[in-house]
Amino acid sequence: MDGSRRLLGQSVGVFNEGICLILSRWSALRSAVENEWGGRESRLKADQLAGDILTWFTQSKEPLYIDDLEDILDQGMLSLNVEVEDGSVEEVAEKLMVMHEEFLEGNFSSFEDLRKANLEQATLPHVTQIVNEDDSDEDGDHDEKMIVDDNSSNMNPEISTSDSNMNSVNRPVNEPLPKVSGKADDGMGL
Repeated sequence: MDGSRRLLGQSVGVFNEGICLILSRWSALRSAVENEWGGRESRLKADQLAGDILTWFTQSKEPLYIDDLEDILDQGMLSLNVEVEDGSVEEVAEKLMVMHEEFLEGNFSSFEDLRKANLEQATLPHVTQIVNEDDSDEDGDHDEKMIVDDNSSNMNPEISTSDSNMNSVNRPVNEPLPKVSGKADDGMGL
């Protein structure tokens, strides 16, 4: 990237909103915040990640390389005690780089699409869905019911008390760090 090309004026604030929109759609980050894997300040750590990304894009004197952005994303997730191995770090970094390039060209269409999708998702009612699974036993009439709560927008869960064998993020002390691996549902982890 040419070092003389910079975001100016209001485009910086709009770009910051775009960063937040992309990060809010990243399932690994959303899960880490919702489950407080980074402790009680998980939301603040996620906000700090967004700020670090904006600073990197707007104040870096060096050329912007996607590998550097991936490192920032990895470090942010590690601050939340998460190792991401599903390829979503690279995908999020690519989306951010593309959006930045588009902003430099005065093209805000991907941002507008993200904003519209976010608004549409926010207007959907909270849905609790009952799923029937047919687990056939010997007589073939065994039905198992499971309630699936499909509200992933709650970014500030209530803080629960910890048991003596639980750490500050309400996980057993000897449990390994969560890892995000495999393919994401939508292919993006977003």
